[in-house]
Amino acid sequence: MTSRPKPIITVFERSPDEGKGLARDMRVRWALEEVGKPYEARSVSFAAMKEPAHRALHPFGQIPTFEEGDLCLFETGAIVFHIANRHAGLLPDEANARARAIAWMFAAISTIEPVIIDREVVHYLERDETWFEQRLHTVEDRIRNKLTDLSRHLGDADWLDGMFSAGDLLTADVLRRLNGSGLLDEHPNLLAFVARAEARPAFRRAYKAQYAFFNAAVSV
Repeated sequence: MTSRPKPIITVFERSPDEGKGLARDMRVRWALEEVGKPYEARSVSFAAMKEPAHRALHPFGQIPTFEEGDLCLFETGAIVFHIANRHAGLLPDEANARARAIAWMFAAISTIEPVIIDREVVHYLERDETWFEQRLHTVEDRIRNKLTDLSRHLGDADWLDGMFSAGDLLTADVLRRLNGSGLLDEHPNLLAFVARAEARPAFRRAYKAQYAFFNAAVSV
């Protein structure tokens, strides 16, 4: 019986996050580590990301992509779902619990992450504009609303719906983008949620791998 090839994920050649685990390949690495699936990483420069060869893998010229045999995927939510659906460990077996975990995957990507990315856009691209302070205040209020709802749901539980799942993985990874903002500090249970996620051995392996990859790139 022929074994399936190792998945290959594409990553930044020189990651803007300087290996801090914020680039989106991190969540794919983490998912693969959680299910114990070895993988390979292939670096792509910013210029190469916009070339036809990479756009054949990712129509929008971004990273990561995921290749496994004749399957190629883009978008981290889809990739993590594929990994979780194919391998045990990230989705519950019971049908209703599985559906709820998938719902949290969608919530992380579609409901929580967009407003957090808006804040990053404001910080990096609109800082010199006259409306910066007002825009930042508006965006941070929107984030606070999402965090309040999430905090209320989590309560004093360790994870969002019973055992750790891909929904927790994506939610924690999205929340990590707020590190240093002070916004998470307003919800101690969310701070603890992220800390628990970051303490998982699979997360630590994924973080170490991304950090090592970045440092190898900058030393060349």
